[in-house]
Amino acid sequence: MENYTFNSLTLQLEGLNVSKESAYPVFLFLFFSYILIILLNVGIACLVFIDKNLHQPMYLLFCNLPLNDILGNSILMPRLLLDMMKPSSELFISYYECVVQAFTTHMFGTTAHTVLMIMAFDRYVAICYPLRYAAIMTNKMVMKLTVSAWGVALVLVGVLLGLTIRLNRCRTLIMNPYCDNASLFKLSCESVFINNVYGLTFTVVLFTCSIGSMVITYTKITVVCLTSKSKSLNSKALKTCSTHLVVYLIMLISGFIVIILHRFPQYSDYRKLSAILFHLIPGSLNPIIYGVQSAEICKSLSKLFRSKPVMPLF
Repeated sequence: MENYTFNSLTLQLEGLNVSKESAYPVFLFLFFSYILIILLNVGIACLVFIDKNLHQPMYLLFCNLPLNDILGNSILMPRLLLDMMKPSSELFISYYECVVQAFTTHMFGTTAHTVLMIMAFDRYVAICYPLRYAAIMTNKMVMKLTVSAWGVALVLVGVLLGLTIRLNRCRTLIMNPYCDNASLFKLSCESVFINNVYGLTFTVVLFTCSIGSMVITYTKITVVCLTSKSKSLNSKALKTCSTHLVVYLIMLISGFIVIILHRFPQYSDYRKLSAILFHLIPGSLNPIIYGVQSAEICKSLSKLFRSKPVMPLF
């Protein structure tokens, strides 16, 4: 008969299943990826903050992505790196730390969607209503959009974790290298029907709104570009929208891979790896993609380093 430990405040993590030969290469890869994410995202956020030429709605809204990447990875990666240096029998985490980690993990993924949605709205206004752009995208509007992006994510994730916290726990093993909502509610011996229903509704609503907003805004932008004879407008649309779309697709594909692999328990090791890469890949690529594409950011960098102007790649 299985032994149960009810409402234990100490949980055990399953950890990453890596061989002794690959442990150090994987550790170094994760470590340098985390350092790269912090340096790039802090750097581009500071650049936007100190350069008044970048105090435009597009860049101010974009700054939410570096902030989200920094917060999401800083809660996850240091703990993950420390756990890799311990034997699997010593991978313990307190219940409260686990809840915080799960909350941050889901906030990271949800906020990435909501921020990219408000950025899509900004691009829609800029291209479809260029003469009214300054009147619509005021500082007040930028603040409202930013608060909405973080507020919606906070409410959705708060309810998600609230439904899990209410459950009594009879198990202590987290079947993951880090904590998330699914790992937490699987510790309970009670019915998790409500959790599954809300989790499925949460995912469907988020992805429907996210993908739907992209389809609608980019369809309208495409129609405006096809009916417009302005080469400058079309060039501006191609530069700014292609960057935003690439960032969105990277985040979307990374998230879909994790969700799909959850349905195949036999690929649990690949799921763990893809869940970690979901944090690393967008976080490291977002500032690079925006940095090399944006002429304004390139000019700001050239001024900062007092070198020859850096030309955008696109």
